[in-house]
Amino acid sequence: MEQLIQLVQEAKKGDADAFTRLMQMQMQSLYKVAKSIMWSDEDIADTIQDTIFSCWRNLKGLKEPRYFKTWITRILVNKCKDHIRRNQTLFGDEALFGLSSNDTDLDKVEWKETLRLLDEKYRLVMMLYYIEGFKTSEISQILEIPEATVRTWLVRG
Repeated sequence: MEQLIQLVQEAKKGDADAFTRLMQMQMQSLYKVAKSIMWSDEDIADTIQDTIFSCWRNLKGLKEPRYFKTWITRILVNKCKDHIRRNQTLFGDEALFGLSSNDTDLDKVEWKETLRLLDEKYRLVMMLYYIEGFKTSEISQILEIPEATVRTWLVRG
């Protein structure tokens, strides 16, 4: 945690190397969260790229470096939702949630199908809680919903 805080403080001062290391530390987490919302690797890559750019532009506005992960995850979730809204009008829901033709591993297909059956709000809350290890209070901040709602969605999911 101290390394994260130190990198955030250095990046806020404009240190591009610190920002790069910070993003490398977060990349796997960002990918998992984005993957829980969207299925296309190209869309995920675009959304993560937008998130990183937005993070770089707005990092000086982050008041508490220890909340960096929650902050960047909230940015990512919002970017994913924006991307989905834009693309739903163009392609419809099925284009966003279809399995790609190169998904041959049965476990991956079953996992994707299981997640696909869940409503987006449940899928996202479950990924943030069980896969990313966020607390319900942090998920509440990320999604801007009451903590009781997060707990309810976890149970329902």
